[in-house]
Amino acid sequence: MDHSENAIADTRRWLERAVIGLNLCPFAKAVLVKEQVHFAAAAAEDPLEDFERELDALLALTAQERDTTLLVLPQGCEDFYDFIGLVARAERVVRKRKLEGVVQVASFHPRFTFAGVEEDDITNHTNRAPWPTLHLLREESMDRAVAAFPDAASIYETNMETMRRLGPEGWEALDVGAKP
Repeated sequence: MDHSENAIADTRRWLERAVIGLNLCPFAKAVLVKEQVHFAAAAAEDPLEDFERELDALLALTAQERDTTLLVLPQGCEDFYDFIGLVARAERVVRKRKLEGVVQVASFHPRFTFAGVEEDDITNHTNRAPWPTLHLLREESMDRAVAAFPDAASIYETNMETMRRLGPEGWEALDVGAKP
């Protein structure tokens, strides 16, 4: 496997074991089971080019064919603050293309830290993936999923409590980090 294939495999394992396994996102299992999650690895020198390519590819298909995309960035975004800059640029692309309300960009990073929280706090892992990742979500699909979930607003608090109960040892046991 090459570097990109490894990063995608690591991301799939994280999605299956952490995001779905811990029910951090109650909407993720259905789209994965239906094979509507597309995994891609950035290869361009500027990952924004890959983001735009994946955005176009997502919008060219129906939600039944591809509901969401996880764009893994195996190189060039190791620094969390550089990554946040890329996220802002990706969100600008969505705005410039007048796709607000159509596509949403979520982000995950191995060094993610909530504002005002210590870097080693276990709750940061709710937003940590093995590799920097841009998640392209269809707003319409999110709206349907949230409408079907009785208390979507409680997901954040539930996730924090899940991580506290799991603890660092439990997280480590999931084996969802980047493989060398």
